[in-house]
Amino acid sequence: MNPGRNFARSSDSFHHRRLAAFAGSAMMLLLAGCSTFERDWRAASQAPEQRDALVGRWQGTWRSEVNGHNDQLRAVVTPASNDVYSARFHAKYKLGFLRFSFGHSVLLQARRANDAFQFEGGADLGWLAGGVYRYEGSATATNFTSTYRSKYDHGTFKMTRPSAKD
Repeated sequence: MNPGRNFARSSDSFHHRRLAAFAGSAMMLLLAGCSTFERDWRAASQAPEQRDALVGRWQGTWRSEVNGHNDQLRAVVTPASNDVYSARFHAKYKLGFLRFSFGHSVLLQARRANDAFQFEGGADLGWLAGGVYRYEGSATATNFTSTYRSKYDHGTFKMTRPSAKD
């Protein structure tokens, strides 16, 4: 019997258990984030119509100009303070036959320009998602358009108001 070999097996088993525990924890956090976004999405559909063109629900697509990846995107925008808004994004992402959801929040500094808002903001999404992202765009009562840029990627968000049933 080789004691070193048993230790290697035990060590491998320990690492597999740690990886499984980490993956399970990460999945629970992702699901919790998705469920709170869904709750906020539904609640925003019941809110009275806002006079503020930026506030409310948005849905559309995101597209990377670097690699062409694209998929569904939704957002709920709420006022945070004077001229600052919290945009909570929920994106879908396909990798082969796998489909992932990813959510993040960004504080947007906005200013009114005629019947639209011009905005900009940034958020650190962590090293796995590409680090710090910067956003610049505009929103009217019906259209939300933004560019995003990070060290490794850049692209666009294009969204409109969802129908009441969405």
